[in-house]
Amino acid sequence: MASLSLPRVLHPRKTSLEIERENFEKSQTQALSKAINSQETPVKQKHVRSAIIGTFHTQGATTFWSIALRLPAMDDRIVAWKLCHVVHKILREGHPLCLVHSQRHKKDLDEIGKLWVHLREGYGKMIRLYTSLLMTKLDFHRKNPRFPGHLGVTPEELESIGGNDINNYFQMTVEMFDYLDNIIDLQAAVFGSLDMARSNSMTSAGQCRLAPLIPCIQDASKLYDYCVKILFKLHYSLPSDILSGHRDRFLKQFKLLKQFYQNTSNLQYFKDLIAIPPLPENPPNFLIQSDLRTYVTQEVVVPQEIEEEHPAEASLIDTSDVADTIDSHSSNSASPSPAHQEVIAERDFLRSQCEKLSSDVNLLLSKNQRVVEEFRNRITGLETELATKESELLQERQVKEDLMNQAFAVAQSQDSEQKVKDEKFNRLKDVYVKLRNDHIQKLREKAEVDKKLAQTMKRLEDLEQSKADLDSTIVQLRGQVSKVEERFQKSSCEQNDELEALKRDKELFNMETEILKKSINDACKERDDVVRELKGVQKQNEELRAKLEDLLGTMMHQQEEAEMARKNFDNEFNSMVAHCLESSEKILRNALDEVDNPALTALSCSPDYLRGLTKGCLMSLEYENNLVKCNDSYVVVTANEMTHRVAVFVLLGTATGNKSPDINFGERMADECKLLGEIILKILRCFKDRQDTSALQGQAVAKLEEVAALADNINVSLMGVNAGNLVDMLEDELAQMDKAIEEAANRIQDMLTKSRKADSGIKLEVNSKLLDSCTNLMEAIRILVKKARLLQAEIVAQGKGTASAKEFYKRNHQWTDGFISAAKAVGAAAKFLLTAADKVVSSNGKLEHMVVAAQEIAASTAQLVVASRVKADRNSNNLQQLTHASKGVTVATGTVVATVKDCSQLIDENEELDTTNLTLHQAKTLEMESQVRVLELEKELEQERNRLMALRKHHYKLEDENEA
Repeated sequence: MASLSLPRVLHPRKTSLEIERENFEKSQTQALSKAINSQETPVKQKHVRSAIIGTFHTQGATTFWSIALRLPAMDDRIVAWKLCHVVHKILREGHPLCLVHSQRHKKDLDEIGKLWVHLREGYGKMIRLYTSLLMTKLDFHRKNPRFPGHLGVTPEELESIGGNDINNYFQMTVEMFDYLDNIIDLQAAVFGSLDMARSNSMTSAGQCRLAPLIPCIQDASKLYDYCVKILFKLHYSLPSDILSGHRDRFLKQFKLLKQFYQNTSNLQYFKDLIAIPPLPENPPNFLIQSDLRTYVTQEVVVPQEIEEEHPAEASLIDTSDVADTIDSHSSNSASPSPAHQEVIAERDFLRSQCEKLSSDVNLLLSKNQRVVEEFRNRITGLETELATKESELLQERQVKEDLMNQAFAVAQSQDSEQKVKDEKFNRLKDVYVKLRNDHIQKLREKAEVDKKLAQTMKRLEDLEQSKADLDSTIVQLRGQVSKVEERFQKSSCEQNDELEALKRDKELFNMETEILKKSINDACKERDDVVRELKGVQKQNEELRAKLEDLLGTMMHQQEEAEMARKNFDNEFNSMVAHCLESSEKILRNALDEVDNPALTALSCSPDYLRGLTKGCLMSLEYENNLVKCNDSYVVVTANEMTHRVAVFVLLGTATGNKSPDINFGERMADECKLLGEIILKILRCFKDRQDTSALQGQAVAKLEEVAALADNINVSLMGVNAGNLVDMLEDELAQMDKAIEEAANRIQDMLTKSRKADSGIKLEVNSKLLDSCTNLMEAIRILVKKARLLQAEIVAQGKGTASAKEFYKRNHQWTDGFISAAKAVGAAAKFLLTAADKVVSSNGKLEHMVVAAQEIAASTAQLVVASRVKADRNSNNLQQLTHASKGVTVATGTVVATVKDCSQLIDENEELDTTNLTLHQAKTLEMESQVRVLELEKELEQERNRLMALRKHHYKLEDENEA
């Protein structure tokens, strides 16, 4: 009691059985978590062995399933695959009752398979096939409970299971074929997931997939052997025609199994883990009974894994002093005599012999210790099985007595059905008498077994304490049974449901009975071996006790070193947490110092972006106020996140204040950001001392909202400068656009009139065509602008609601800016067209200028149409008319371009080169001049293209600056 701390003493004391149970569950949980993890590596066998030993400790798989179902098998495919592997190992090598307890969890396995089957490639298909294999195995053992989990039975036991009944053998063969089909399907999926070269069979990922094939090979070997023997027996008793289906199915499985064994034998991974016997070249001929005598049962051998032997703490024979003495003598003598050489040789020989004897003794000690532990576990398991069987028989007898009493009471209360009730009562009585006789027989068998085990129990003092604990558990279970009986008497109305439940449990009870019978027979055989070996073990116990004392001393020293290491780690971890908090505080102080930096005045930030950062800062301030309960990692992560977010917010808040035209308002914004940073610094100091920060947290949130509100005020003030002038600007631009279009149309008419008076011939024809097409284009543009104004008025009327048109334009300032830009572009394009047409008519311009001007007008009107269509109703009549007018502008533009091309062709035809009077020298000279002109024009074309690209870039840049 002196070693217990005060808080431990104040808690209610737990019994030794409860403490042992908790420690066992913790160890099992740890072992299963290490065995079944999300890493794509094979399951470690030492953790699986711990789980298997745990099933013998708990006499079943109840604890295993309670832990396994908590693993994330539904979330991780690797965990699901490893869980199937471990369950297979538990069913094969675990306690016999694991097969009974696992029957209730077939639905869980089925749900895992159905979930992962949707992952069609890789592990998804393999997990579904593995769960199907496990469910088939459980069904096979439910129908054939006398088969153990590892399927190993003697020929006599196989005949006893079949009962010399051909029907039983026939059905058993079908079930074994189904079992083999599931194994073959699983191995095909596993090998199909690997590449053909099997290059990844020695990688961790490949071994993770291949490891479950080892228990599959063990099951397949036993099933193949039993199928061969049973099929020979069936062919001996039945006609061959009836068994043709069995033969065909066996031949198919024979080929697939042979291929399976060859694939596994070729892999290096399996060579050290399992010895697979090859199948014969040809399958056995069941029609010839003499082949049975030549058939040899092949056994799959799994080498026992070599456990790491811990080095002995002290040698049994200490030769260090002798060796040191001889070494000192040999070093002192410069020229050893023949006698000394003999001593040295004898010393080396004795030293090698001592080392060999020491290693042999250590191996024997470890082996004997494992044997003793194994025998103790077996005896404990047998004792527990007997006690469990006794309690179950008592409970069954009580249930049957209650049913008989209830049947007798019902028979007395109903006179009209007296005869029927009497018959039921007699049947129940016969069943009760039969069960009672069976119970008495079992009790007699138990008494005989107890007498045989009495001598062994006397020699094992450690078993007495465990038996006492089991007795107390039995008393508790009897108390629980009595409570269940009382509840059963109160719920007589649910008798029919309970009877059906008992019928369902009857099958499981029969399976347990068969398993216990086999276990008792095996225990009787092992008991004699244990008695003989215990005598030798007791002699070795005295030697082991001496070794144990030395190990205990070493263990105490290691515990002291571990305690010192833990203290050093705690100190280093606390210093690291303090350093992290100091770093966070330093980051925030640097941000506050940067607020006063004059260079920061050149930085600006939009209020909308600052408002977007507010949400992240508020989330970082939503932390647990009671820091005493929080771990250090939570404090460090919270402090880092909060510091970085607030530091960025303070700097960008100051930059947002720089955008305000009011200097005082910007300074106020910077001061508020500083106050926010100071509050966060106080919170970080509270983090260091683990103090409550609820008040400071509320102040920080309020200050953060205040800074965000100031940023919103800046946004409103900035928008208010230009929003009021949008209506006037729009009206001015539309009026100027109308004026430019009207002036262009009038000027074109004037130019057409002057050309008709002054020009004649081809020039008059060219000018007339060009000016007519331009007149039509300007008329189409005028109609388009008129329709655009009508659609604009409709959009404003529908969108403003109860507000004014000014408020509508202010609320949709981006759309208004786009509309103004489109109007400017239309007016400028009209002026450019007018200038180009004037130059062409006066013979000072080029026709290409008119083509460019017409295309520019088409692009500008398209921009105007798009700006109008953005907020228009799709079903609006004005929108349809605007679209039709836009098509008219497009047609008129095409007419201008076509007219320009026709006029250019007329001019070219009129100016054709006259080559009738040219000499050879003159023609060659003109050809060279033409080539020079072509090169000059190509160079000018390239220069003009570069110039056009530069102008467009500059134009886009100016538009972006105007929009900003």
